[in-house]
Amino acid sequence: MAVPLRFDGKVVLVTGAGGGLGRAYALLFAERGASVVVNDLGGDIKGEGKCSSAADRVVEEIRAKGGNAVASYDSVEEGEKVVQTALDTYGKIDIVVNNAGILRDRSFARISDLDWDLIQRVHLRGSFKVTRAAWNYMKNQKYGRIIMTTSVSGIYGNFGQANYSAAKLGLLGLANTLAIEGQKYNIQCNTIAPTAGSRLTQTVLPQDLLDILKPEFVAPLVLWLCHESCKENGGLFEVGAGWIGKLRWERTQGVTVRQKNQQMTPEAVRDNWKQICDFDNALKPKSGQDALNELLNKLDTKEGISTNLTSSPVQTSTSSISPVEAIGKKMPLKVYTYNNFQPILYALGVGMTTKDPDHLKFLYEGNEEFCCLPTFGIIPAQGSVTDGFESLPGLNIDFTKMLHGEQYLELYKPLPTSGTLKSEGTIADILDKGSGAVIILDVHTYNGGDLICYNQFSTFVVGAGGFGGKRRSDKVKVIVQPPNRPPDAVISDATSINQAALYRLNGDWNPLHIDPTFASFGGFRKPILHGLCSMGFAARHVLKQFANNDVTKFKAIKVRFAKPVFPGQTIETEMWKEGNRIHLQSKVKENNEFVLTGAYVDLQDTVYKPRANDTGMRAELQSDVVFAEISRRIKDVGREMVKKVNAVFQWDITKDGKTARQWTIDLKNGSGELYQGVARHQADTTFKLSDEDFMEVISGKLNPQKAFFSGKLNIKGNIMHSQKLEMILKDYAKL
Repeated sequence: MAVPLRFDGKVVLVTGAGGGLGRAYALLFAERGASVVVNDLGGDIKGEGKCSSAADRVVEEIRAKGGNAVASYDSVEEGEKVVQTALDTYGKIDIVVNNAGILRDRSFARISDLDWDLIQRVHLRGSFKVTRAAWNYMKNQKYGRIIMTTSVSGIYGNFGQANYSAAKLGLLGLANTLAIEGQKYNIQCNTIAPTAGSRLTQTVLPQDLLDILKPEFVAPLVLWLCHESCKENGGLFEVGAGWIGKLRWERTQGVTVRQKNQQMTPEAVRDNWKQICDFDNALKPKSGQDALNELLNKLDTKEGISTNLTSSPVQTSTSSISPVEAIGKKMPLKVYTYNNFQPILYALGVGMTTKDPDHLKFLYEGNEEFCCLPTFGIIPAQGSVTDGFESLPGLNIDFTKMLHGEQYLELYKPLPTSGTLKSEGTIADILDKGSGAVIILDVHTYNGGDLICYNQFSTFVVGAGGFGGKRRSDKVKVIVQPPNRPPDAVISDATSINQAALYRLNGDWNPLHIDPTFASFGGFRKPILHGLCSMGFAARHVLKQFANNDVTKFKAIKVRFAKPVFPGQTIETEMWKEGNRIHLQSKVKENNEFVLTGAYVDLQDTVYKPRANDTGMRAELQSDVVFAEISRRIKDVGREMVKKVNAVFQWDITKDGKTARQWTIDLKNGSGELYQGVARHQADTTFKLSDEDFMEVISGKLNPQKAFFSGKLNIKGNIMHSQKLEMILKDYAKL
């Protein structure tokens, strides 16, 4: 049996939920575990009057069935108040269903200004106001689902509904743009065109048809589009009477009636009209840029008219930069919490493989030398670039035209394999390169109070130059050309066809690296590999060749990104040793084009000696073996344990009086898991004891109660939950 779609913990706002479609949505969301804000002004279908009874009745209906709901009586034109009801009551908002609407049907000649304005205000402006009020909350929590309600009248037109049709098709345009802007924040927006019996449709549909068009036949589509497992974004769906269909734009192949060095005439349009309107072999553009690229390709390839634009998107600058305002400004503090999963994922993302025995210490948390690749230091810092510039003054730039030009990373000690790192970014300088601007961003990353690494991101913003700034800066970590002699060593590594798809899981969600359509916008024939992934390949080549994969010998790396790599191509790194500096350049072996230039890696003279409690370099603990077996047990019967235990336990294991290892046993979320590090969800109970005492307790040699009262075992949180650990820890002999 398929797993039912649930909305437990989600907060849903449904506008116009006092009856009809909105009521059906609200009831079904509540039935599936959501907390629902039932919004309805309580006016008539013309938008006149106000009454609280409509929303109250639906709230009472939900509560009578054991659900959770609250009423909102504000107009959607006061979107902030509507959303505030959700925030005041539930502290969050996850889903917005824009359903409220009215009708003021008139033939076009008889539409008054009021008839027009009121329809636009309720449908289009109301949906805008409610969605805008929820947008930043969704953006900050990196999650949101939005439904816009259009109409078949908006799609196809309908007599007497010019005002309504215009507003409804406007909602589709709004939804399409929100789908694009929200994608990187995990906010999805879809549009439905429902046909159902309601206050609005009863005036335009016959009664016998209304009888079979129940709102309950529309609600399941809305719930699916709003579920966290649904990946649909930017879709348009007609739905009614249990039938669902997806719509898309279609365009004929068309004809270029303009000829090189000839005047374009109306007669040429007339003579080609049949072919212009011929939908045989029609095209289906997915975006405006897609459509424009196809047009420009036709001009270049078929008509001999040069555009010089077919290899890249049209560039129109909307940027303005004020160095005085921006330089020195600090980015919002970025907090990165991770366990050993993320360093392993990063190692796989830059080509590590179990085929090489030297790679195992980067891929297996149980290895006695388990450690992070040095270039993992980029990951906690990259959030300052991907989600930080927007908040700064003096940087009015088009972020879709930002390219990663150069990267510098310096480590002050090996990175811990788990923990919480905090990164602070600062705009170090801004350079005017004429055709664009270079923004130099310094990011310092701290582990507690210790500076652990430093990154410098150099980004080039196309079309943002010409503001009269300087062209050079002494704050830039400069590239250095390699010696003029054959390389001392060369290493080649084939990338996987899925390399970009794997590397993006480290947090760089740019669709350029996964979506063929988006890649075509940038002039690429298919998605490209991340520049930082290519850098990771080169860094580990140096580490293997000149440092025997000893991460303590790594000090710094600097690269310039020259050209992209396509997944599946082979990266070949040429290296020259000059003292502690290893010069390098990387190229694609298949076409001999350089992808990294002016690059180098600096190595340390001495090896870093970790402190006894340094989680970056693992020391063996007796308890490690026990937790490894607990992990295996959870994998075998995790779901059963989650049902019986329903709690999160954190273990702080000490050695010589200092915390040496932290483990979390999560038997509350998903199918259960054990991982190293602090609890990602709030721990119900936290235990702290030494490695030796832990083994004494587990083996039965030390009574837990005696350990607690003697101070050897410290427990925080719900002590009663500790009794549930018996099913996990029993049968010590097997542990």
